[in-house]
Amino acid sequence: MSWRIKPLDAIIASAEKKALTRSLGAVQLTLLGVGAIIGTGIFVLTSEAAQKAGPGMMWSFVIAAAVCAVAALCYSEIASMVPVSGSAYTYTYAVMGELLAWVVGWALILEYAVAASAVSVGWSGYFIGLLNSWGIELPLAITAGSYAGGIINLPAALIALLITALLMIGTTESARVNAVLVAIKVTALTVFIVLTLPVIKGANFEPFLPNGWMGNGHGAGLGVVGAAASIFFAYVGFDAVSTAAEETKDPQKNVPIGLIGSLLICTVFYLLVAAGAIGAIGSQPVTGANGEILHAGSAAMAAQCQSLMAAGSEPLVCSKEALAHVLRSVGHERVGDMIGIAAFLALPSVILIMLFGQTRIFFVMARDGLLPEFLAKVHPKWKTPHVVTVITGLAVALFAALLPVGKLADISNSGTLFAFFMVALSVMILRIKQPERHRPFKTPLVWVVAPLAMIGTLGLYLNLPTESKLVLPIWAAFGLVVYFLYGYRKSHVGRGIVDTDH
Repeated sequence: MSWRIKPLDAIIASAEKKALTRSLGAVQLTLLGVGAIIGTGIFVLTSEAAQKAGPGMMWSFVIAAAVCAVAALCYSEIASMVPVSGSAYTYTYAVMGELLAWVVGWALILEYAVAASAVSVGWSGYFIGLLNSWGIELPLAITAGSYAGGIINLPAALIALLITALLMIGTTESARVNAVLVAIKVTALTVFIVLTLPVIKGANFEPFLPNGWMGNGHGAGLGVVGAAASIFFAYVGFDAVSTAAEETKDPQKNVPIGLIGSLLICTVFYLLVAAGAIGAIGSQPVTGANGEILHAGSAAMAAQCQSLMAAGSEPLVCSKEALAHVLRSVGHERVGDMIGIAAFLALPSVILIMLFGQTRIFFVMARDGLLPEFLAKVHPKWKTPHVVTVITGLAVALFAALLPVGKLADISNSGTLFAFFMVALSVMILRIKQPERHRPFKTPLVWVVAPLAMIGTLGLYLNLPTESKLVLPIWAAFGLVVYFLYGYRKSHVGRGIVDTDH
């Protein structure tokens, strides 16, 4: 019974009835993509990736980008056929039925909410670093969770709540602010590249693969592929472009341009930034007392970093504000502060986009009757789904207050990789089941690209740390309980409420 499918025509029709305004063009969409992609991944996770792969993290960026590119091509085909909000959830509903759509939507909730928390923690690292460089020390108790000897990461929780409030007030305002913030981020990364490339030392790239490709048998989540599974987070957000399909002018043409364009721009930036960071100050992993590899975000790693800093050296892998730290280390103290300020200003835009994507998916699931209807309420004055925005914002603030950035990023990735896997599968099923349907954008070499996307996403998922891999099935199981207790009975499709008149 739960294989009930929501026909594509019905999806498009119900979207037109409760529609969002179409106001975004190709350039705005690419900017939205670049804005969503450039964020915590590059500003913060550079140090996490260095701990896992050393200089080999250059390959990690390439691997993650390649998986994203094949996933993006599959995404583009379905996004151009079904130009409505809800991204992978909506697509799965149309192709594989309600039960799997529910699981995908539930995984996307995990992706966006946890990602927004991760970015909040990343922002907090830069904020605290900035205050330190101006001589203001905040007590550890309110700047880190128990994983690093503190109690609560207060700045991270506060920024999450602030963005939630902004998002409730409206979208166009946020799109304008976003354009300015993207400019700031791109400028900051460009300045970083210009200042670090001239001081690169070849010796800093040796050994290039200290932990090998797969962690040299030290467990999941290490080596170049393990770092790629984490650094994948640096590209998450390009699917925010397809989530915005319902608000895009001429989505058939503009969505693919936005997806592929933003991915290309970001990959080039990332490789140059990674080369600059590694070449300028080195990026070898920190090892324990007996030469063992330490896991990023672990208590042992935090302790080892503290003792190194007490001895007067702070390696790249220990920094919570990697890019600012690199510049300060090579003598650009004030420019390092400027990068800190840029991250301080720009990372909130990523939180905003993640929260935006998350609330829209909740909104669409409620619109389909799978979640309580009151969640789909739109505020009479602000015209935004204010109820789900508040609920999401509170959850995001809680996670941000208690967990380290790397763990959050890995958990978020597990949800994302699952959603991308399902999209690639949907594209192939639709090609067989509905070959005659109009496809404004066709995935090139679909029988090569879609399987590659599935293999790539599965491969990265299997290389996540064990606890991050386990979160997804546990979360999914919890989601199924909710579905069978509520969504299964209340679903519009299940009750025969389907709009096809348009």
